[in-house]
Amino acid sequence: MTTTTPQGTSRTQRLWQKLAEWDPERQNQWKRYALALAVTLLAAWLRTVLAPAEAGGRFISLSLAAAIAALYGGFRAGMFSTLVGMVLVNFLMVRPYFSFSFEDPTDAFWLNLWHLVTQFVVVGSISFMQRQNRALRETSALLKESHRKLSDTFEQGATGMAHSHIDGRWIRFNQTYCDIVGYTKEEMARLHFRDFTHPQDLALDMHQLQRTLDGEITHYSFEKRYIHKQGHTIWVNLTLSLVRTESGEPDYLIAVVQDITARKMTEEALRTNEQLLRQAHRMAGLSSWQADVATRRFTTLAGSHEMLNLPNAEFSDEELLAMTHPDDRAMVMQRWAQAVKGERKYDIIYRLLFGGEERWFWVQAEFERNAKGRAVRALGVTQDVTHRKRHEMEIQRLNATLEQRIGQRTQALADAYEELESYSYAVAHDLRSPLRIINGFAQALREDNPAMDTQSQSHLDRIMGASKKMGELIDGLLSLSQFARGELRREPLDLSAIATRLLEEFAATEPQRQVQWQVEPGLLASGDPPLVEALLQNLLHNAWKYTAQTPQALVRVYREQRGASGYFCVSDNGAGFDMARAAKLFQPFQRLHMPHEFSGLGIGLATARRIVQRHGGDMQAEAAPGQGATFRFTLG
Repeated sequence: MTTTTPQGTSRTQRLWQKLAEWDPERQNQWKRYALALAVTLLAAWLRTVLAPAEAGGRFISLSLAAAIAALYGGFRAGMFSTLVGMVLVNFLMVRPYFSFSFEDPTDAFWLNLWHLVTQFVVVGSISFMQRQNRALRETSALLKESHRKLSDTFEQGATGMAHSHIDGRWIRFNQTYCDIVGYTKEEMARLHFRDFTHPQDLALDMHQLQRTLDGEITHYSFEKRYIHKQGHTIWVNLTLSLVRTESGEPDYLIAVVQDITARKMTEEALRTNEQLLRQAHRMAGLSSWQADVATRRFTTLAGSHEMLNLPNAEFSDEELLAMTHPDDRAMVMQRWAQAVKGERKYDIIYRLLFGGEERWFWVQAEFERNAKGRAVRALGVTQDVTHRKRHEMEIQRLNATLEQRIGQRTQALADAYEELESYSYAVAHDLRSPLRIINGFAQALREDNPAMDTQSQSHLDRIMGASKKMGELIDGLLSLSQFARGELRREPLDLSAIATRLLEEFAATEPQRQVQWQVEPGLLASGDPPLVEALLQNLLHNAWKYTAQTPQALVRVYREQRGASGYFCVSDNGAGFDMARAAKLFQPFQRLHMPHEFSGLGIGLATARRIVQRHGGDMQAEAAPGQGATFRFTLG
């Protein structure tokens, strides 16, 4: 008794499997012929060794060699072995030996012919069986591949697929079906399709299924809802087909399920948007329309002509032109022709006449074009802007009236300002004469009474000091009046050169002071030369004056960019001032320091600001007590 181990059985099975799948056509041709020759030579040698030449059956071993050659190398290799074997037999085993001479040629001929025919049949049969086996393997492989593809199509399809018995029990279903309803395959196997069908869709589904089973229809398709495992609704498109047996009896059902939830949500969103769009059109007074360029027919959409109280929903171009205001017809026709040709956008406001009433409409359109660029359809919107146009025309009329009134008021203010400036100049000029008289008589009184007591001398000093102060104030008024009057003449100016010259004059006037000053080169501007020089004179004089008590005095003139504006700056490191009191800085005769600290009338900065304003510029100040001050200005 022998036993075969599983390993030995497996090895034997693999050997037979390999032999069964052997295909001579896959082998190298020279190897097939070489093997056939080797097997034939080996068979001939064994035949001569094992039995004498006179023994019968001289072709038996060579027939076996031809069969082996055919199994390994196919029909040609088998016939090659047969022919080689016949040569060897006739040479080695037929008298006289080792020659191709025959004692009985007739017997040798029929013997060889019979052997050749026999081997042809044997080798041909082996080759035929191999060919049939190869065809069977190829057919089996094709069947396996087809089954695999069919299975892959079922299992990996983008749509849910299922086979079920007539009573609804599942035969098979794919993963996509499970994913649509949210269940695992194990959970799905325990469910019926009724368990996750929406209650409102179940009756229709069962009705259609019954019609299919009754033979009224072969299949049906409709949109239905499933209840997802997590509780939300899934929209699907279900297609169900019935497969019958050869006898016509219902066999099983094929269900194809496509998830259309996204599409249904999109449709719902579109419906919502359309409703909102209609409401927006209604609120904005808009009408949507389309026009066939070839037929020249204009059609309003979704009844929107009612929003604009238009008489009809469809118009020809002639009807529209007939309603167009005569003054606007040529313009409308020209703009439409240009838009059709693609030369410009169709965006136009014109008037239509309804029952003698003139109404304004704003119309915009875009064109659809064919492959040749020719306009085939226009899509547009129309808005009734009658109220807006009437308001615009009323505003234009009011603006024209307002401009006239503003011009009159401006002229009146200019006349009043000019009169006030003239009055200030006249008053200041006329005050000089009595002031000189007061000062002269006070001086004469002192000279005529040298023995005057101390108190009287003090009174005279106060009278003369007050008259001097009054004279300086009058000079200030005259200066302000002078800079506010006259025509402004703009010329190119080099502020760097002007500032350098003024600082050199200050340094020559007070040589005992050690003041460092820096002027940035290339400070160019446009302005009235005398006024701009007076502006720099006042700013630099202030900087020079308020650095008198600073050990290392520094005065700078430079340009500074702030946002989109470039400012000219005069900066010092002198006494500075408190920004909390900056509101009085540019008011005439207002001072931020005590008279005993720094001399002056408080007229310089007021004059500087008035000069800047006359040039249409802006002036700013920035300072801190004991840390100097910076004045920035532009000249328009």
